[in-house]
Amino acid sequence: MSAHLVIAVPSKGRLQENANAFFERAGLVIEQSGGARDYRGAIKGVAGVEIAFLSASEITKELAAGGVHMGITGLDLVHEHIDRPDERVEMLLPLGFGHADVVVAVPKGWIDVASMADLADVAADFRVRHRRWIRVATKYLNLTRQHFLKHGIADYRIVESAGATEGAPAAGTAELIVDITTTGSTLIANNLKLIGDGTILKSQAHLVAGLSADWTVDALSAARAVLDRLAAQARARRVRELRGMVADAGRVAAHARDAFGATAPHGVPTGWPLTLHCPVAHVAACADVMRAHGAASVTVATLDYVFDASNDLIDRLDARLGGRTA
Repeated sequence: MSAHLVIAVPSKGRLQENANAFFERAGLVIEQSGGARDYRGAIKGVAGVEIAFLSASEITKELAAGGVHMGITGLDLVHEHIDRPDERVEMLLPLGFGHADVVVAVPKGWIDVASMADLADVAADFRVRHRRWIRVATKYLNLTRQHFLKHGIADYRIVESAGATEGAPAAGTAELIVDITTTGSTLIANNLKLIGDGTILKSQAHLVAGLSADWTVDALSAARAVLDRLAAQARARRVRELRGMVADAGRVAAHARDAFGATAPHGVPTGWPLTLHCPVAHVAACADVMRAHGAASVTVATLDYVFDASNDLIDRLDARLGGRTA
């Protein structure tokens, strides 16, 4: 591995676009110096960082093997390709894109199958009647086995899928599938339906740290610089800044904190406007409280960054690495 901090990002498609946009929002611009065919890059203005452009599945495997320090990949791939992921990686930050569910889907004509318990009965009956196991087409071998074991289903055989999994039942190569879906429209188009407790995993892209990577002093220093910006931008995205001249600022700040989780980042002032950082979902309610306590007007601003004295991302990584980031 390079002595630098190595961050793996998706090498193509919408995932790459979203990953680049995620870093850019935090002021971290990824440069691909040799053009689109160059599989190494850097972050403009941040020393000691190397970007590796890989497929999402390759990123997951490199995180497990210690080949990269951090990477952007899907939760589904982490749980599919990494044995005991809780011990080998730290899921630092959900990124809000790449949403998809890993689900069990059966033919619409199976009107009596509405749950995994129903599927267990069908699988057992299928083996008796047809003298073979029911077939499940999927590329999620480990997630399928874990979910079926959880529901006590043993009478099945996995047919590993490398292509369009949803077409397997119509093609006659499997009776049902386990696949990833975003809207469910592809399943519907192939005359398949979800079953009630058949959602195995709700996935989205995450920033993931590999705990077995070589976390040198230089790599840790670069990680701190990157994670400081990412954490500050993530905090800013979750809140809005409200300002207004109120009576009894301490009481208003305490009410907003207890009722809505708001904070007063600059303390409780006397004689000048109270500033609150309020969760996005509660902005109107926070403004109502401020106006009820004398504010003639309340201004609301969107923030770019909120740099706090503590950094949850680096603190969590530090804890997992046994204090090596200190």
